[in-house]
Amino acid sequence: MMDNLRAAANHVVLKIILALIILSFVLTGVGNYLIGGSGDYAAKVNGQTIERAQLEQAFQSERSRMQQQLGDQFSALAGNEGYMQQMRRQVLSQLIDNMLLDQYAKKLGLTVSDDQIKDAIRKAPYFQTNGQFDNAKYLDLIGRMGYTADNFAQSMRQQLVNQQVIQAFGDSGFVLPSESQAMAALVLQERDVRLAIIDLKALQAKQSAGDDELKAYYDQNKNSFIAPEQVKVSYIPLDAASMQDKVKVSEEDISAYYDQHKSSYGQPERKNYSVIQLKSEAEANAALDELKKGADFATLAKEKSTDIISRRTGGELGWLEPETTADELKQANLTEKGQLSGVVKSSVGFLIVRLNDIEPEKLKPLSEVHDAIAKQVQQEKAVDAYYALQQKVSEAATSDNESLASAEEAAGVKAAQSDWFTRDNIPAALNFKPVVQAIFDGSLIGENGAPGSNSDVITVDGDRAFVVRVSGHKPEGIEPFDQVKDRVADLVKRNKALQAAKLQGEKLLVELKQGKGDEAMKAAGLSFGAVQKMARAPEDSQLVESVFALPHPQDGKPVYGMSQDRQDNVVLIALDAVKPGTLPEDEMKTFVGKMEEGATGVSFDSLLASLRKEAKIKMGAAEQQPQ
Repeated sequence: MMDNLRAAANHVVLKIILALIILSFVLTGVGNYLIGGSGDYAAKVNGQTIERAQLEQAFQSERSRMQQQLGDQFSALAGNEGYMQQMRRQVLSQLIDNMLLDQYAKKLGLTVSDDQIKDAIRKAPYFQTNGQFDNAKYLDLIGRMGYTADNFAQSMRQQLVNQQVIQAFGDSGFVLPSESQAMAALVLQERDVRLAIIDLKALQAKQSAGDDELKAYYDQNKNSFIAPEQVKVSYIPLDAASMQDKVKVSEEDISAYYDQHKSSYGQPERKNYSVIQLKSEAEANAALDELKKGADFATLAKEKSTDIISRRTGGELGWLEPETTADELKQANLTEKGQLSGVVKSSVGFLIVRLNDIEPEKLKPLSEVHDAIAKQVQQEKAVDAYYALQQKVSEAATSDNESLASAEEAAGVKAAQSDWFTRDNIPAALNFKPVVQAIFDGSLIGENGAPGSNSDVITVDGDRAFVVRVSGHKPEGIEPFDQVKDRVADLVKRNKALQAAKLQGEKLLVELKQGKGDEAMKAAGLSFGAVQKMARAPEDSQLVESVFALPHPQDGKPVYGMSQDRQDNVVLIALDAVKPGTLPEDEMKTFVGKMEEGATGVSFDSLLASLRKEAKIKMGAAEQQPQ
């Protein structure tokens, strides 16, 4: 449990998910977390209910994660009812653990404030554009993940509280020096081994299986041969970008657009101001008197202005347009070049303003903006034509629902045809969530595999759309024996080969342990390879685990064992020597830190085990319904 939580805290994909969860909490608020009701719940933990909807959401999330991780291989697993039921139970077990931790955190008074959540959101880089929070990016990511805002909010609060519980155990680990030395010797231990491999593929090639045997295996393992739902579709793609080449823009169109949007191609009136800023009204009046007597404005600004920025340029502020002109300057109401204001009160003191120059409003000539307008008009016409085409194709697809012929005529293109595909291998051209939902939600599928109805126009990405027709449908079901016979034959022969390899290995292992191995190995055409050093790894294989499970050799005599490698070959092991691991002093400090983390993990797992033992957990009907 601790390893899973620690991994979740460090995995970058999960950090993104946590950021999404935090954001939705602040932006949408906490809604109805435990929706549903009635007796159809997943579980009750100390009287608190885990509803069906929570389990379904968590299960679908785990299913999507596994599908992304395994790709096409997931189809076979998804067809195995036992595997999917086990996944469902594991997901529910995690939800129960989370609820127990949440309840425990409440007893400890651990909470997450809104300010903590808001601070985390603003700092999350995943929703930022140019260092600023981007709400559109947030909405896009949340939509892709298929979560509701309320689910995100509840999960985030749960995750953050759980992290606080974990941190509460962060300083509980303590390891003695003797323990760390002993652990380093064990964990970093190396073993010298020689291996002899009984090749499974070679044995499999020698096996045979009759039709009756294959049929019997198929009948006993039908759930391993489930074909997922398949469809093939006809579709018409519509694309606004492709309309631009078909749109013609005349000079009259360009002139008309220019006349209608002249404000977009002009430069408003600009004024150039200078200013002297003073602390008091008396000082401002004194300066104004000097200016009226002929004092130089720039010289006086450099000497007396308290505005250190404009003072360097003799008070000059440069050219300002109406939108960038401060209210105090507008209040001076200067209209003529060289005009001097009276004393103007401002939030920073008292000002004297002079209007240095005026530049009247200008309009860029059509020749200067001609090409930009032509491009803009072409884009707008293309969009108009695109939506007009959408409407035309939609009407045609609806009025003639027996085929896409009318829609093809309206669109001016032939419909494309897909091959058979499942939910797990959507063609790239159709891989858009709205399109996939329309194809598989059942509304377009005919009865008994017959063609169904035309879809309406399905918009994706704003400027693209599709009209889709399911031209063929195969529901999920057990694949017929004739279609999987070759696969069944491979499995039966592989099982026979594996049994033969294990039997041969066990016989040879007995001979080796009795000191008669050389002759027996030679008779079997096997020999041990060269000595290789083997160390532990974070994800040890069965073979490595078997090597490290063997006892230490005594009196220079090897110890023998048997295991399997990652290809399921049976492997005979000769363990010749065991060498304890060592670490330099500086690396030992890091190692001790890791050990203390492990001690924290043990404490945390013990806490969780205790919470489960003391809890009243009742499973509901929804727990047993795989999706």
